[in-house]
Amino acid sequence: MLINVRVFPDSKQEKIIKKTENSFEIKVKEKSVQGQANQAVINVLSLYFNIPNKKIKLVKGFRQRNKVFKISI
Repeated sequence: MLINVRVFPDSKQEKIIKKTENSFEIKVKEKSVQGQANQAVINVLSLYFNIPNKKIKLVKGFRQRNKVFKISI
């Protein structure tokens, strides 16, 4: 399953907002330096879907705010 995520790094709190069936907005505390925000998004998604981190892969948007993740369930 592919999902679209809009990331807001360096936020006050970690939060996930479901916009549509496969579209989310995620706020993370980490800054967008050396992939820290990307890893934080993976952690938030793993808690949301209740799956291990290794089943979530960043497919597109490594350096952009809009990203595409592949989730293997």
